[in-house]
Amino acid sequence: MRVHGWHWLLPILALAAAGSAYSAEPARRPNIVFILADDLGINDLGCYGRHDHRTPNLDRLARAGVRFTTAYCAQPVCSPTRAAILTGKSPARLHLTTFLQGRPDCASQKLLEPKFRLQLPPGEKTVADCLKEAGYATACVGKWHLGGKPTNQGFDVYHPGRANTQPSDQEGGKGEHGLTEAAIQFMAANRDRPFFLYLAHHNPHIPYTAAAARVKDNSKAFEPTYAAVIETLDDTVGRLLAKLDDLKLAEQTLVIFTSDNGGLHVPELAHQKVTHNTPFRAGKGFLYEGGTRIPLIVRWPGRAPAGKEIAAPVISTDWLPTLVEIAGAKLPAGIDGTSLAGLLSGKDGPGERPLFWHFPHYANQGGRPAGAIRQGEWKLIEHYENGTVELFNLASDRGETTDLSRQEPDRVKNLRDRLTRWRTEVGAQTNEVNPKFDPALHRPLYEDIDPSRYNPVTASADEFQRMLKWRKQMDAVVPRLKSP
Repeated sequence: MRVHGWHWLLPILALAAAGSAYSAEPARRPNIVFILADDLGINDLGCYGRHDHRTPNLDRLARAGVRFTTAYCAQPVCSPTRAAILTGKSPARLHLTTFLQGRPDCASQKLLEPKFRLQLPPGEKTVADCLKEAGYATACVGKWHLGGKPTNQGFDVYHPGRANTQPSDQEGGKGEHGLTEAAIQFMAANRDRPFFLYLAHHNPHIPYTAAAARVKDNSKAFEPTYAAVIETLDDTVGRLLAKLDDLKLAEQTLVIFTSDNGGLHVPELAHQKVTHNTPFRAGKGFLYEGGTRIPLIVRWPGRAPAGKEIAAPVISTDWLPTLVEIAGAKLPAGIDGTSLAGLLSGKDGPGERPLFWHFPHYANQGGRPAGAIRQGEWKLIEHYENGTVELFNLASDRGETTDLSRQEPDRVKNLRDRLTRWRTEVGAQTNEVNPKFDPALHRPLYEDIDPSRYNPVTASADEFQRMLKWRKQMDAVVPRLKSP
């Protein structure tokens, strides 16, 4: 496809010239291509069981590599997960716990949100910093959403592209092809040295659109336009993988594909239906499994066994230590993640460990301030508005339908105490009571209806209409509310 305006390519070409010395390395370290989708749910790909979405390229990638069945994002919204991927640190430790610029305080919310950071601190060492020091060419292509500039955080090249585009024969509705072209040019320019490509798509974040013909081709899907957008994302992944083949780089390139948080299950903006995270509860903005479980596919030729599934729980903070180990770079101090390099290559993984979340925010999708811990098959969620907890056994109840907290008081105490200690260890920010709280505004949004239990697949006509009404009420409490 044709991309207008080639000024962004000049630094990429300069990097190729500067990196010629690396072509003589006898044992070249692997290239790393990290592809991040935006709001792609755990149930959105064919290889994860979604039969009404067409994702042949990602399905082939899964067959050629490793597919994780219990991968988690660090936070159920975008910016903090991106920060966790890049730094290996928990959003709670970074004090970057919600999307930028965040949802403002309003009278419908019992608690005030903490004054979180509005950008990834420039002093934080990123995976791009680490790999650059190890001799890698580094590029950030696509969505940054962390304030500041990627070129101040270890990236040699930054090409933002466009978040929303007019679908055509040459482009999709989320700028996917333009971003892919920039990524391809970077890979081609640096074929003779190790490179790290962080390709962060805007797809399938709302608002979205797709070409009429593609929507028609997906007319039998749960939401045809969304299915068309997913298909376009899959097409561009296929283009990128084909280019790796053309450049004869596929065998020496580690490819990672994942998402920043769960899929959107409630109506938002003009989209009355988006996707569903079946069989998991809720979606983006919630600490239930639908908001935190994400697809994760890794292809590492010669190291990761083809067609393998890994059930061990992993989380976004694991990527910095993993990539640093694989690249032979120096590991920064004070990180929260654990390397998955051994797990990927069929050796020992990190073993059973607790995973933590701290989300002291209200979400545009109906989520409320909460924290969570997963230990083994048990998961506890603590709700900060009133201090109540829920306990679920994910082995027997992956949909989180049955709260076992009353039947398991000792387990609740142990998990809650561990979650409390962790918040102290990382210096987590806490909420304060909202002095302008209005119970009359809170009740219809959070008490009369529980948006976490809304299932767009099984909802009756009455339930659907009630959610549309809820959407209008939710939007009305915050003037000119914009979705993250």
